[in-house]
Amino acid sequence: MSAVTPPNGPSGSPPQAGDVVISIDAMGGDRGVADVLRGMDMSLEKNSRLRYILHGDGDELDRHLRKATALAERTEVRHAPGVVAMDDKPSRVLRNAQGTSMLSALEAVKAGESPVVISCGNTGALMALAMLALRKAPGVDRPAIAVLWPSLNPSGYNVLLDAGADVRADSDDLLKYAVMGASYARNALGLKRPRVGLLNVGTEEHKGRSELHGAAGRMAEVGPLSDFEYIGYVEGTDMASDRVDVIVTDGFTGNVALKTGEGTARMIQGLLKEAFAYSILSRIGALFALTSLKRLQKRIDPRRVNGGVFLGLNGTVIKSHGSADATGVSAAIKLAFTLADHGFTERLAARVAVGPAVGHAPDLARGGSPT
Repeated sequence: MSAVTPPNGPSGSPPQAGDVVISIDAMGGDRGVADVLRGMDMSLEKNSRLRYILHGDGDELDRHLRKATALAERTEVRHAPGVVAMDDKPSRVLRNAQGTSMLSALEAVKAGESPVVISCGNTGALMALAMLALRKAPGVDRPAIAVLWPSLNPSGYNVLLDAGADVRADSDDLLKYAVMGASYARNALGLKRPRVGLLNVGTEEHKGRSELHGAAGRMAEVGPLSDFEYIGYVEGTDMASDRVDVIVTDGFTGNVALKTGEGTARMIQGLLKEAFAYSILSRIGALFALTSLKRLQKRIDPRRVNGGVFLGLNGTVIKSHGSADATGVSAAIKLAFTLADHGFTERLAARVAVGPAVGHAPDLARGGSPT
């Protein structure tokens, strides 16, 4: 277990054995501090092992954090008045990072006070500061962002990476994405031997760029050594299927796919609402289908899979959507807890450090059994 407890700070009760500490950047999101705190509270109501280190303007956080509540007792506030804006360039942020809530949250992970950080802020700035504060893990040239993609698999999700950390990826990078993505699937989804596919414009062996051809051959060789099954090329139509568990691609393609999927989900929700409000008979039909409609809405709601994980760093970093509401923040916290409780950072580092061609460091799937 990788639960880390900080020293008792100026607020919050003393830490207890078994607590899992989440370091949260409270500033920088589109919705403000209130939604972040509501998401924290929602998560704490479901999981009493959570403890938070909250970074941001101390006065503002204290105004929103009601005293004598369970959340206040489990939260340590750390004053960091600076805010990284959504339109700030990463190069500028690197020069002016001191005193920002984003860097403060990352430094708590660097200091070993927490195994994981969550931020709703600027993605490029978060990646730049994370590489500055935490550094890349040994053996990793380009970190990747992994996201959960709704699918027909029993778990309900597939893993997609890279979702936008770097638009470039050569065959070595794609191979390491496969190793890291498989490790993430084992720990986040409880899969013993994930099926890994390489996203391409077709499933035929001759299609695609040379980087894909090089990576494909090596994935087939490395799969048995790294506890994943390489199933070959997959297409866009396979991304939500039950044919694959981990989809590997470069950051440009992955980010376009991610944004397309989110937009399609919102469009479907809007069209369904419009269709059932069309007439009196439509409204009556909606009442009969209400339970099924709520189930469908939950399955395609992007808020419930909120949280892209930066893989390949010396620490776990979760990028929450900038417009995440309380439900989205709570989903990111649930993911952070799962990964921290499984000691994901250490297991991923061990898996990558020995090299994809020879590595066979153990991961633990959900429930604690070796995979």
